[in-house]
Amino acid sequence: MKADLINKYNVPGPRYTSYPTVPDWDANTMNAEVWKDTLLRFYHTDEGQAGISIYIHLPFCESLCTFCGCHKHITKQHTVEQPYINTVLKEWNLYLNLLGNRPIIKEIHLGGGTPTFFAPSELKRLITGILSQSILADDYEMSFEGHPNNTSYDHLKTLYDLGFRRVSFGVQDYAPKVQKAINRIQTFDTVQQVHQWARDIGYTSISHDLVFGLPHQTIDNVKDTIAKTIGLNPERLSFYSYAHVPWVKGVGQRGFNDEDIPKGAEKRRLYEAGKAAFLDNGYYEVGMDHFALESDHLFQALKHKTLHRNFMGYTTNTNKIMIGLGMSAISDSWTGFAQNEKSVKDYQKAIDRGELAVFKGHLLSSQDLMLRRHILNLMCHFETCWCDDILAHPMFEEILHKLKDMESDGLIQLSKTGIKVLPEGEKFVRNVCMCLDIRLLESQSSQPRFSMTI
Repeated sequence: MKADLINKYNVPGPRYTSYPTVPDWDANTMNAEVWKDTLLRFYHTDEGQAGISIYIHLPFCESLCTFCGCHKHITKQHTVEQPYINTVLKEWNLYLNLLGNRPIIKEIHLGGGTPTFFAPSELKRLITGILSQSILADDYEMSFEGHPNNTSYDHLKTLYDLGFRRVSFGVQDYAPKVQKAINRIQTFDTVQQVHQWARDIGYTSISHDLVFGLPHQTIDNVKDTIAKTIGLNPERLSFYSYAHVPWVKGVGQRGFNDEDIPKGAEKRRLYEAGKAAFLDNGYYEVGMDHFALESDHLFQALKHKTLHRNFMGYTTNTNKIMIGLGMSAISDSWTGFAQNEKSVKDYQKAIDRGELAVFKGHLLSSQDLMLRRHILNLMCHFETCWCDDILAHPMFEEILHKLKDMESDGLIQLSKTGIKVLPEGEKFVRNVCMCLDIRLLESQSSQPRFSMTI
């Protein structure tokens, strides 16, 4: 990759798990009552009745990983488990009462935090409580994030028996110096053990999450980590760029010095080394940051243009309603976003009052919905077709001017009908989307809001 292109396009930018992105939400347009109204209106359409996704945020961790950007609550007191599950089930009952029927569930994902902080019996109580009042779609998918250090055989077997077939293990990097810097000490033997348990039990899609750009990380570290990972033959791989945003996450991301972090061209070389190893070993690139074997549903969704992206990242389910349960969880009705309270205490207080714990959100305008569709197309399929709505927009000439600059750099191909991101431009897809992000173009904020795109 040309160093001048890296320097040019390595700017702060969103990851586009939503549009508008969270910093550009207009909180004045959303509250709990507006959220209930927009959810109900879309739920009672044909698309809404086809099925929903459920994301459950399980925020507890026993220790702080200093690379982490998640909303979490650090504690070693496992007495928090039962009350928290009780609250999530109460929240689900509030949604059941609102929806008025047994919803069809197409997807459940347990994220965190550390879902496997919870005892298998508590996770079983949670999932059983959700499913007992719902209809499980024939093509459902259930998945969870497992911390290799505390994911037991019982965790894996219990969730498998409940219908889970996909698990992702957070690996990050195997180099001891890197692990010490990010306070995430786990050996390859530990990961290998939980991976093999999952394989023996029958999980059909195992993913390993790796991160590049971590403090003290070198190309040799990346190559060693990937060689060990490929030796286990997971169906999916995530290769995330470390997002250094200490102004958002505070002390947790200041456990090392800025000069310890690979940047710019140096950081990008880590990604290119990893990508080359994945492609050489039968993995296909899927969207941004993800790789999958040809047999995996994620690659098949890419192949058949049914790949979707939401707050859970890339998904094979195209259903547009996602209900987020738990502290800080975000819900999506396609026409609106709503986020729960970010502290366990405030979240539990709201639910105990019999109220949804929504503390902010955004009601999408017709412009937002138009741009959301184009940005989703680009993030999932690296192309989008123009339509009259964007061609008629007063800022279209400014959008086109920015895109023509990227075309001149050989990153995209413009036509009368739309945009196609060229192979050399796929690594800059966030930058392409930024050209269409009218809220970003109009923003006058001088405060740092996003991680760097490279």
